[in-house]
Amino acid sequence: MDLVIVESPTKARTLSRFLGSEYDIQATMGHVRDLPKSQLGVDVEHDFAPEYVVVEGKTKNIDGLKKASKTAAQVFLATDPDREGEAIAYHVAELLKLKKHTRIVFHEITQGAIQEALKHSRDIDMDLVNAQQARRVLDRIVGYKLSPLLWRKVRIGLSAGRVQSVTVRLIVDKEREIEAFRSEEYWEIYCEVQSEKLKVQSFLVKLIQINNEKAEIKNKEQADKVVGELEKANYRVQSVEKKEVTKSPSPPFTTSTMTQAAARLYYWSAKRTMSIAQRLYEEGLITYHRTDSTNLALEAVRNVRGFIEKEYGKEYLPEKPRFYKTTSKVAQEAHEAVRPTDVKVTSSTQQVTSLGNDGKKLYELIWKRFVACQMSNSVYDETTINVSASPAYTLQAKGQVMKFDGWRKVYGGPPAGGGKEVEPQLPDVEENESLQLLKIDPQQKFTQPPDRYTEATLIKTLEKLGIGRPSTYAPIISTIQTRAYVEKKEGKFYPTPVGVATNDFLVANFPDIVDYQFTARMEDDLDEVANGKIEWVPMMKEFWGPFEKKVETVGEKAKRVKIEVEETGEACPKCKEGKQVIRVGRFGKFLSCSRFPDCDWKEQYLEKIGMKCPECKEGDVITRKTRKGRQFFGCSRYPACKFASWKKPQISS
Repeated sequence: MDLVIVESPTKARTLSRFLGSEYDIQATMGHVRDLPKSQLGVDVEHDFAPEYVVVEGKTKNIDGLKKASKTAAQVFLATDPDREGEAIAYHVAELLKLKKHTRIVFHEITQGAIQEALKHSRDIDMDLVNAQQARRVLDRIVGYKLSPLLWRKVRIGLSAGRVQSVTVRLIVDKEREIEAFRSEEYWEIYCEVQSEKLKVQSFLVKLIQINNEKAEIKNKEQADKVVGELEKANYRVQSVEKKEVTKSPSPPFTTSTMTQAAARLYYWSAKRTMSIAQRLYEEGLITYHRTDSTNLALEAVRNVRGFIEKEYGKEYLPEKPRFYKTTSKVAQEAHEAVRPTDVKVTSSTQQVTSLGNDGKKLYELIWKRFVACQMSNSVYDETTINVSASPAYTLQAKGQVMKFDGWRKVYGGPPAGGGKEVEPQLPDVEENESLQLLKIDPQQKFTQPPDRYTEATLIKTLEKLGIGRPSTYAPIISTIQTRAYVEKKEGKFYPTPVGVATNDFLVANFPDIVDYQFTARMEDDLDEVANGKIEWVPMMKEFWGPFEKKVETVGEKAKRVKIEVEETGEACPKCKEGKQVIRVGRFGKFLSCSRFPDCDWKEQYLEKIGMKCPECKEGDVITRKTRKGRQFFGCSRYPACKFASWKKPQISS
């Protein structure tokens, strides 16, 4: 009997449906070897050789795999098709001392894909293994050398990470951009007009030009002057432009765009999305979910085109298939986009619904995106009406009417969570036609500061800068929250005082480590290792020499950083002398005395949102977090009052 080794029991169970009793399928339960937790575990003197140890709690499992491998006719290492999967295959082969083994990879768990993989087995790809190993060693060196320094210079218990520190910097930089922002007043002026011939439908035109220059109205005095002149003006249609516009569908999902969409539509964290996608993949419902490719298998395209023609009609099928250019720099990794393995399996089928509401929602999102990407363009009639208001003003209205829904058919209209997709229809007016002014609406507005990062925009920015890779987005964002460098409030990231202090220390003393371009170049180098273009040891040597000297210099010369604290305005209940301040620890915010360590008083911090509990009417509504770090709202009188809500309660008027 042949032995097939995968990572998880779910994946093993799905494979067994296709391979049957002729194969013994067993799971590693994740990584089997890693660097030790309590020491560096890298021999920097001898080509950065990693000193691997068996992962805690895996000995019994490995013994079982060893026993099975001894009686197996052949051992197939069928771990995931990326660097991590290749590394697990390598470590399994090393631990089991396999003399005869072969590597198989598939990007979807289907009968056809598995049979093809068995026909095209190969050796372990040491370029991919070395790329994973290089990343692991690099991250260990940075973390192991910088963390003790942070303990001495910032606060005990802190840790640094090569990519996480850059991500924190993004959030700190954004916060400083917001703090430095100065709002400016401006005015927009709208006029409601109607045709003097067709007094049926009025429409709004917006002032866009004054004396052929862009209209810029900065205060009420200027606005009043313009309104006064517009009230006396004659309105005439200057031009009417009509054209047909088409809108193409978006490419199929990559890891990044999938997690962005789930964050935008469902407010899911990247960690949650990836966990749900993992289940969908292991159940054989979607292709491998860690990918930066938008490529699609020809067979999948043929199948979906047949499905579109049958379900929606020929007019919804483009003459030729759509192919999307991928930006992936690692040719060997995850060749396909995230798509359903069988387009005929919809979100209402039992196989999908059995995975619960989250599984159904994510599968439907992936299914719709895939089907839509191979459908016809949506078509609109777009009308632009320019209106002159003598003597100096030009106003404009734009409208759009959908002629053919095309790929929109899959979504049943504008996508949920999106902006206004179809603009209002405009009346059929003619050039030089006189218009009647009905009303003028001057609107005072103020420029807004930049938006803080959400899960979606943070991932988009990381990807744009080339920081991190598909498998790293979720753990990066999760880690910086767990370590209390940032916190998420109502879906947006804020740096904590600890995050700001740590960031400022690293920026001042290790500018390369937290430099966006430097980090992106390191990622590119790791990709080059994966592609077999460069060796990983020389890359490490180039980094290690200057880094080691810098750590030593900073340790000797850098001053200790003070972490800013927020005062509550209340006196310490223990010593009566100090003030209550809000500090950030490993487990989030807590109250402490400003005289610490002279006074050791501390207490849990309950962040109020400014309203009474809607159930008991006595306690305050406060923000709390689950054990997994997800924020919810509860009553300060818990456990006496059990009120809890994922959504922020509305203050009743």
